[in-house]
Amino acid sequence: MNKAKHSLSFHGKVVIVTGGTRGIGKAIVDLYLSLGAKVIITGRSESTIIEPAQKNPTYFTLDCSDQKSVVRFVDFISKMSRLDVLVNNAGINKINSIADIAIEDFDNIYAVNLKSPFLLCQAAASVMKKSGGKILNIASIWSKVTRAGRISYISSKSGLAGMTRGLATDLAPFNILVNTLSPGFVGTDLTYASLTEKEISQLCENIPLGRLAKPEEIASHVIFLTSDMNTYLTGRNIVVDGGFTNV
Repeated sequence: MNKAKHSLSFHGKVVIVTGGTRGIGKAIVDLYLSLGAKVIITGRSESTIIEPAQKNPTYFTLDCSDQKSVVRFVDFISKMSRLDVLVNNAGINKINSIADIAIEDFDNIYAVNLKSPFLLCQAAASVMKKSGGKILNIASIWSKVTRAGRISYISSKSGLAGMTRGLATDLAPFNILVNTLSPGFVGTDLTYASLTEKEISQLCENIPLGRLAKPEEIASHVIFLTSDMNTYLTGRNIVVDGGFTNV
């Protein structure tokens, strides 16, 4: 009888994390590096200054709103000899009511949040079919619930969760597990820059655990879902929100 592997080590494994230069993405990169992974990180800048947990990851410029940039990265992936994990973390949002949504903004959000992840999943799957792998799409609680002014974002992230289910079914015969992780409110630099202390306090009152998530907490769930410890969970949308969507 074969015993399942129970390891959080990523030594020798190749991991791609899009949007990995700050916030949740950077926390994910740091944790992968601390566990021995070879990480390929993407960001929109031509160059970036990053201080990961150990040695620097490989950096690749990727603008998910630019078709040519995406095609270049897809070509890069297709030529890889090995890929164990793909984390589609890059995403954008713009808050507007239905009457004020410009079609250009709608298309841009879909390009970054849904079309680009699809193309990267497609390329990654072609490499992973050789020996299996894990794909994780980072969505949001807004893939499960709603709030005013987020039509474009909600529909793109809901589409990402739906795409995950389809990918999980198609790729299961190749031992490629595909899941969605949907964070709630996270205490990133962007969050603290966007909200006042009073607004954050009021927000936390609606979270059963009474606080924002730390980026490292979201990263920990990413690690489990893409590790050797996960051998059977696929096609799911895992919500990590401190209980927010339950109340």
